[in-house]
Amino acid sequence: MGWPEKHQAVTLRVNADFTAFYRCAMYGYQDTLYVHSFRQFYRECNIYGTIDFIFGNAAVVLQACSIVSRMPLPGQFTVITAQSRDSPDEDTGISIQNCSILATTDLYSNSASVKSYLGRPWRAYSRTVYLESYIDVFIDPMGWTKWSDDGQGLDTLYYGEYANYGSGSGTDNRVTWLGYHLMDYSSAYNFSVSEFIIGDAWLGSTSFPYDDGI
Repeated sequence: MGWPEKHQAVTLRVNADFTAFYRCAMYGYQDTLYVHSFRQFYRECNIYGTIDFIFGNAAVVLQACSIVSRMPLPGQFTVITAQSRDSPDEDTGISIQNCSILATTDLYSNSASVKSYLGRPWRAYSRTVYLESYIDVFIDPMGWTKWSDDGQGLDTLYYGEYANYGSGSGTDNRVTWLGYHLMDYSSAYNFSVSEFIIGDAWLGSTSFPYDDGI
């Protein structure tokens, strides 16, 4: 688990197909959960970190999880996702559905001076969506942030939000990038378990609960 001063330390790296995690806890700071590749599913897990702490290029659905941002080092911000799709032909992305986006007590109390974001584009075609999730007040009204000053990927990424709630879920002041979308039902359904990771074909064998649609 370590401490924030130790910089990046991956808690869990997953690069196997048809992987599912149920009621697991992953504690880290920067780069906690490396959803490296293939199709993955996380249900009722607790995931803690500071910067890019759910990252990689899998096709992954996180459902009914608690995703908790922790206090970073002085002068840093927090960001939950850093998805790394680098081609529009890849069927990958991070889909966060019916999750709770929360912060630790010390981050809540410092949220006026420490900015927190839903994601930033590790690669130019980064793709991340938040669906039907509770987003708490500590998330910056912009929602999302750049990877670099050159604005890499802002026109080519796909970031979306659908039917989220909570005091950090307001979209009036979200980023105005070409790649940012307020999604409708049909767009959101493309990122559901049944569509995005073809979960109905394999998740039954795990006996884990899951919601197949929106």
